Amino acid sequence: MYKYKSRFKKRKKSTWILLTLSLIAIALGGIYYFLDHYRVENVYVDGNVHYTKEEIMDIVMDGPLGKNTLYLSMRYKNKSITDVPFVAAMDVNVASADTIRIVVYEKSLAGYIEYLGRYIYFDKDGRVVESSTMRTLGIPQVHGLEFDHVVVGELLPVQNSEVFSQVLGVTQTLDKGENSLHADHIYFNKSHEMTLYFGDIKVLFGKYENLDEKINLLKTFIPDLEGKKGTLNVENYSPGKKNYSFTPEE
Repeated sequence: MYKYKSRFKKRKKSTWILLTLSLIAIALGGIYYFLDHYRVENVYVDGNVHYTKEEIMDIVMDGPLGKNTLYLSMRYKNKSITDVPFVAAMDVNVASADTIRIVVYEKSLAGYIEYLGRYIYFDKDGRVVESSTMRTLGIPQVHGLEFDHVVVGELLPVQNSEVFSQVLGVTQTLDKGENSLHADHIYFNKSHEMTLYFGDIKVLFGKYENLDEKINLLKTFIPDLEGKKGTLNVENYSPGKKNYSFTPEE
C-alpha cells in the first residue's frame, strides 16, 4: 500500500512537471510568435519636412515594444501624436503585420526670426508657432520687424501684420511648380518693401505686387547666377514694364 502511494505521488509530480513545462513552452512559443510575426519590417512616412524619416520613426517607435505592429496598433488606436514640436499631429496606421504608415501633419510655417538666441517660427497670421534652437531648412529668416516681446501661441506684436501673409505668399510662390527656389532671408524696410537673399545674390523685390511675374523672372534668372555675387533689381518689373537689372559685385 505504501509503495502504491509513493508511485502515485511520483507520477502526480511528474505530471505537474510536464504540465508546467508544457505551459512554459506554449508561453514562450506565444511570445516568440508575438515578437516575430508582428515585427515591423516596412515603414512609410508621409508629410514630413522638418524631421527626417529616421527621426519620425524614433518618435513613434520608442520603447521596448516600439517595433511591434500589434502593440503599435493598440497604442495609437484612435489617437494622434500631438506633443511634437513643429508638428500639429501624427497618425500611425498599421497596414499589415509587418508594415506601418506614419502620416505627419506639420504646422504651417511662414518664416522665422531670431530672438534672444532662439529661432521663433510664425505662421501666415504672424502667430508664434514654435520657439526652438533648431533651424529648419526651406524656411526664410525675416528681418526688419520691430517688436518687444514674443509669446508662443500669440501674434507677434508688429505694426504692419500684412508682412506675415506676404512672406508666406512669396515663399509658396517660389516653391510652386518646377525650378523651385528658397529664399534664405527676407528683409522689410520701413516702407514695407522687400529684399530677398539667395546665397550671395541680393534681390530688390520692392512692393508686394506683380508677384507671379517677378518670381517667374527669378526662377529663370537666379539659377544662371549661381556662383556669382551681386544685386538683381526687379522692383519695377511688370507685364507692361519688363525692366530689371543685375549689378555684379566685384
